[in-house]
Amino acid sequence: MEVKIIETREVVPVHPPFDQDHILPLSHLDNDRNVHVNFRYLRAYVNNRSTATPTTAAAAAAADPVQVITEALSKALVYFYPYAGTLRRLPNDSRFSLFCSAGKGVPIIRAAADRTLTSLNYLDDPAAPYLDRLVPDPSQGEDVVHPCVLQITVFACGGYCLGASIHHSMSDGYGSSLFFNAMVEFSRGAAQPSVQPVWDRASLLAPRKPPHVEVPFHEFLRLDKEFSPYRQETGPVARECFAIKDDSLESFKAELRNLSGSSFTTFEALGAFIWRARVKASNFAVDEKVKFAYLINIRKLMKPALPVGYYGNGCVAMYVPLSAKELVEQPIWKTAELIKKSKSNATDEYVRSFIDFQELHYSDGITAGKGVSGFTDWRHLGHSAVDFGWGGPVTVLPLSRNLLGSVEPCFFLPYSSANEGMKDGFKVLISLPQTDMPTFREEMDKFSNIKLSTL
Repeated sequence: MEVKIIETREVVPVHPPFDQDHILPLSHLDNDRNVHVNFRYLRAYVNNRSTATPTTAAAAAAADPVQVITEALSKALVYFYPYAGTLRRLPNDSRFSLFCSAGKGVPIIRAAADRTLTSLNYLDDPAAPYLDRLVPDPSQGEDVVHPCVLQITVFACGGYCLGASIHHSMSDGYGSSLFFNAMVEFSRGAAQPSVQPVWDRASLLAPRKPPHVEVPFHEFLRLDKEFSPYRQETGPVARECFAIKDDSLESFKAELRNLSGSSFTTFEALGAFIWRARVKASNFAVDEKVKFAYLINIRKLMKPALPVGYYGNGCVAMYVPLSAKELVEQPIWKTAELIKKSKSNATDEYVRSFIDFQELHYSDGITAGKGVSGFTDWRHLGHSAVDFGWGGPVTVLPLSRNLLGSVEPCFFLPYSSANEGMKDGFKVLISLPQTDMPTFREEMDKFSNIKLSTL
């Protein structure tokens, strides 16, 4: 498939949101080294005008998606102008702050592809080599000069793809969804966002005075200035999706319940199974520490709760550490139970202590180390609401390999809504070294017929 870049332009706010250049501080959560990475993903839209809402059907029938999205972006940047800023490191400890300069905007790339979305299975194949050409991929250094870059690729059928590269220090998934939802509202004629954005990061998530740490972070974090989680050498990487059928999942959870006497969520149960499969495929030394990592949304957890419009990073990482030997040899239900119990650690004190820990030790190099397996669930993030008039996206696909200190994250994803017959269950997107994928695939093949009592 040929993807032709037609133009790149910088979209500025429709009218100036401020008069003077200024610097905005980031929170300690924004400056967690695990989020010093670009996050890249795409949304694919079918040009089916019958799916447009009545109020926008006429506009959608005649409008160019590039024009619609560009105009909506220009209006949204009046309220979300920090996305047009530049990340700069502070001289004393290398944390980021955001420099906002008048007249700056967000780069938007216009592209065209010579294939139809139907012929490409609606971009629902994570191994397809052309996917990376549909999403901006700023070079190191450029990613902080422009922490938000968008690309709109129009296909031969008239459908289009919206690719985004957003520096994770700017926002998490919820925060960026507030930005895109504001764009959607402006594309439908709104005068202002229904949720007013809140930046106030330095005070809402500030360290205590004096900082004090009440959580034993040393059990799963360490101080190492020399280690960078995303510079681990893995060799060529394979990206693959695995189908999780509802009946297999329910049978699996029922077997766990029979063995343990406890009920587990899909994330806890399936996460435990996949974590073990990944470690078995990777041939870790038996005494090596491995970690299950995931994010907890703290917005309602905090006392007081964060404002609804807060769009900074509002999640903290939770970890379950084990030796590779323990993980592989113990019953899966025990691993699921550890994941379940780890959620109880998510308290206001955990968050405050994590912020204080960052305040005290940031310059010492806080890291979870090697052997981190990152997990995240995208099935219920409301991506279908990002509808510019042609209906919601039929496919949403993350392309980033770096997340939570893991270089091979795992995503739980919905099937593409354009694929009939794929309504049973969901899919799991896995990135692994090519040498590990065959063994991992064998482990996943066991899922539908697993006999837990024999493991």
